[in-house]
Amino acid sequence: MAYRFCPECGEQLEARTVDEQRLQACPKCGFVHYNNPRPCVGVLLVEGGKVLLVQRAVEPFKGYWDIPGGFLNSDEHPTEAARREMLEETGLAVVPTEVLGFWTDRYGEADYYTLSICYLAETAGGREKAGSDAVTMRWFPLDDLPEKIAFNWEREALELLRTRLSD
Repeated sequence: MAYRFCPECGEQLEARTVDEQRLQACPKCGFVHYNNPRPCVGVLLVEGGKVLLVQRAVEPFKGYWDIPGGFLNSDEHPTEAARREMLEETGLAVVPTEVLGFWTDRYGEADYYTLSICYLAETAGGREKAGSDAVTMRWFPLDDLPEKIAFNWEREALELLRTRLSD
């Protein structure tokens, strides 16, 4: 997110590029705001050759299909965020079993990026019920995924999962 004024002294920030990285710096006190990616998690739950996706209730990409997940809280371990987000969005308690991969992506039209950690998980209880940021949820065969997938990183993760399970 771009800021206009320094959070330390109130001076107007200047846009700079240092070592090909865009940042904002305060000419008065030297504060530097790095536009680093924000950490997120996604959770892939696969059963019977199908993967669970949720339909987004909010922008960006409202109405598109999404891997259940979201942003980490400040003091939260990614594994705990994965458990929390799955419970909030699907009603299912899960146990993350492994990390499928890491991806960076732009958050819709926002001026910031995300770093998504994608977990594979197993169900540990609960009852399927769309909630939080999800309108509905559905199990999709890996070879028949919906066309409207919310984020680029998710398409890549789903393709990796499909390739991995077909080997």
